[in-house]
Amino acid sequence: MNPVLVNRWRGNAIESRHRGAVAVVDIKGRSVLEFGDVRQHVFPRSAIKFLQAIPFVESGAVEQFGLDERHIAMACASHNGEPIHVGLARDWLERLGASHNDLECGACMPMDEATAFELLGEGRGPERLHNNCSGKHLGLLSTCVVCKDELRNYRLYNHVAQQRWFEVVESFSKLRVAQLPWGYDGCAIPTLALPLHRVATAMARFGDVSGLQGARRDAVSRIHQSLTAHPYLVAGRDRLDTDLMQQLAPRIFAKVGADGVFTACLPEAGIGIALKIDDGRDSAARVALGAVLVSLGLVNADEAYGLAEWFTPAIPNTRGEIVGREEPASVWESVSTLQA
Repeated sequence: MNPVLVNRWRGNAIESRHRGAVAVVDIKGRSVLEFGDVRQHVFPRSAIKFLQAIPFVESGAVEQFGLDERHIAMACASHNGEPIHVGLARDWLERLGASHNDLECGACMPMDEATAFELLGEGRGPERLHNNCSGKHLGLLSTCVVCKDELRNYRLYNHVAQQRWFEVVESFSKLRVAQLPWGYDGCAIPTLALPLHRVATAMARFGDVSGLQGARRDAVSRIHQSLTAHPYLVAGRDRLDTDLMQQLAPRIFAKVGADGVFTACLPEAGIGIALKIDDGRDSAARVALGAVLVSLGLVNADEAYGLAEWFTPAIPNTRGEIVGREEPASVWESVSTLQA
């Protein structure tokens, strides 16, 4: 059984305990820290979008369609669907000469509540561009256009658009994708199940461009630059990904997945992080990521304080009164500070 990583307090008693697993590894896959079963397969889902964006940048689509760092950041995004995200996605679609029907993600309401209410207030429904994964899909579609692939059904497992990023995952994780469990993600493309330890290894290697060569090294470097310059496009308002990277990129790159998954890499420290909360609670995953960074000394006290709303969030009632909190469980007290 995985250990309790996060406690949710109400008043002076623990209301919920969130178990999970954490893997922190270096670029050679050696463990720096681990809790729980880090060999169990998990679906990282959107937490590996940085890797999924690599074939798009390698393809030359950025140059061919006059795109820039903003579009690269969007290719890595699980965005809120705010006007800044949808406007850029619409611009991108126009540059491709493609239509909404060419995007094979579904239409869904913006993740940002204020934007969703505004959309409904105007009597409008959601478009596919509001889907938090629309940037990833635009990256896939752009690559297909450049490579003259069949556009229809690019979302399917056997399509070359998916096989390209499968190859990236194989290269960074040293796993054979054909042997991995898989399913379809919420946005309709395949999602692979990987051991958590290998997800962390892949993230560490994504952070270390010195271990890469040629076009791949250039592509990963450009993604690093784009994430650093445009973290708001990766997520948006009131999101840990954006807040963390606005404050600390390029020292830290972080990406939320789904159902309690988070990944991060720290290029200077040469490590990758992957974690999964067993019950899928996303707020507990954010607290656990904060616990990793704080316990290993990867953020200082001032930086942790600036991110406290995510790392030790207060729980309000409907009157706005604070009635509880989420915080790291006692297991983190045993973690030694990472030595330089």
